[in-house]
Amino acid sequence: MSRSFMAEEIASQPQCWRAAPALAEKFAEKLPRPGSRVAIVGCGTSWFIGQSYAVLRESAGLGETDAFAASEFPSGRRYDHVLALTRSGTTTEVHTLLAKLRGISPTTVITGVPAEIAAAADAVVDLSTVDEQSVVQTRFATTALAVLRAHLGEDLGKPIEQAEQVLAEPLDQALVDATQFSFLGTGWSVGLANEAALKFREASLSWTESYPAWEYRHGPISISEPGRVTWMFGTAPDGLAADVRRAGGTFVESGLDPLVDLVRAQLVAGAIAERKRLDPDNPRSLTRSVVLS
Repeated sequence: MSRSFMAEEIASQPQCWRAAPALAEKFAEKLPRPGSRVAIVGCGTSWFIGQSYAVLRESAGLGETDAFAASEFPSGRRYDHVLALTRSGTTTEVHTLLAKLRGISPTTVITGVPAEIAAAADAVVDLSTVDEQSVVQTRFATTALAVLRAHLGEDLGKPIEQAEQVLAEPLDQALVDATQFSFLGTGWSVGLANEAALKFREASLSWTESYPAWEYRHGPISISEPGRVTWMFGTAPDGLAADVRRAGGTFVESGLDPLVDLVRAQLVAGAIAERKRLDPDNPRSLTRSVVLS
């Protein structure tokens, strides 16, 4: 099987992230100011990236920040700034929401195809340099979060170095052969755990779930057994790894920056797709964008 667009786009991520600080500086005036009340909206992958950004921004003391699926934005709330994240720029729910917010809240859209949505928002952050050919999102989403992290003042040097190392290492065959995955996170990594689970479902038709880590023992751990993986993004609560292993499951905790661990998860999803002889660039029942009539 020839190398997929998804594989090429996964491999390009460290280089894409290197451009993030310059992009954050270029678009600084279009991104939320400290102290402002902010909502970030999107669908699918974009929503999960928004969840991570919301926690990072609020935890940094820069202002109340919420994340919503675009279809579930609370119409009665008012925000100083609304960010919309959409790779394609054509997602129906995002266009619908931006139209409703016109003249009510300032809006910025972060997109890979500005021509499709520029007229719908007050400002545009153009990430067309990291747009993708694969239906399954990888580098656009992670670079968007890298830009937002840089705008929050974070240093991306260590995550970039870690990502290069992950891309150079062989994958654990036990992960590629696993039959089920539960992804866990805490704080800002909960959104990335949600995104990892989605990547596996999209790319490899795998049975995956995702939870805040402290919630895993409140029922979901009952499915842990040999051949199944519990994958922690960030630092696990005390005793959780031992609990999973007692149940017979495989517990994964890398110590990597959670965004880098998402890259590793993307690689495993791609390897499982290859093992199953699936095409991750054209997943079953999916298109690049959901456009509703």
